[in-house]
Amino acid sequence: MSSIRILALGDVVGESGTNFIRENLWRIREENNIDAVIANGENSGAKGGIDKASASLLFAGGTDVITTGNHVWKDKKIGQYLDDTTSVLRPANYPDICPGRGYTITDVKGYRMLVINLLGTVFMESVDSPFDKAERILEREKGNFDFAVIDFHAEATSEKIAFGIHFDGRVSAVFGTHTHIQTNDARIFRGGTGYVTDLGMTGVYDSVLGIEAELMIKKFITKIPQYHNTAKGDITMSGAIFEIDTDTFKCNSVELVNLR
Repeated sequence: MSSIRILALGDVVGESGTNFIRENLWRIREENNIDAVIANGENSGAKGGIDKASASLLFAGGTDVITTGNHVWKDKKIGQYLDDTTSVLRPANYPDICPGRGYTITDVKGYRMLVINLLGTVFMESVDSPFDKAERILEREKGNFDFAVIDFHAEATSEKIAFGIHFDGRVSAVFGTHTHIQTNDARIFRGGTGYVTDLGMTGVYDSVLGIEAELMIKKFITKIPQYHNTAKGDITMSGAIFEIDTDTFKCNSVELVNLR
């Protein structure tokens, strides 16, 4: 039985998280027999958001597809770059008039992997239904891909779990991003879809979501907005490895990872 091993990485935070991937990911790929890497890079830029420079470093480090989320538009110049590349995604359920694309199909060991990026709607921006958008993409691309994985960038755990169960058996993996906190619920649903509510982050472990703890504490105590300086310290790269059977394209296993 042959399989494909996909490493999905949680939100990459700042230059330190990006540089950690650039310096270590190829080694980690080799040590864990990883065939493809999907990383959420919406916070990977030096000034927040994502920019061409941070995306280029993630690709050089060994990332195959970069997904994003609600911070994708922070760099005002990102639109043209999103139009020019097929490997950096913005959530598909933003209006079609927006730059870029919400999904891509890429080759992994001779198999066609469809990667879809979607944004949740609970406690988030008002965008199209991620459920409906995923249905339409899967229908539109039927016959053009062998298996599909989805980065669901959302706040509410209930929305993420409901989404995963709804698409159980129709996609190989659903993984949540956005909260920067890894959840301890990696599982395989009855229909064979691998799932985890949130992958966590690639950033400084001793921080508040990758930001200097003192700034965030001051914000909560005073209610005064603070500039979000990226924390300094040891990096933890969090995510999950999904092993997918190449005969059935069902998920054989899901393994949470936290690597330093």
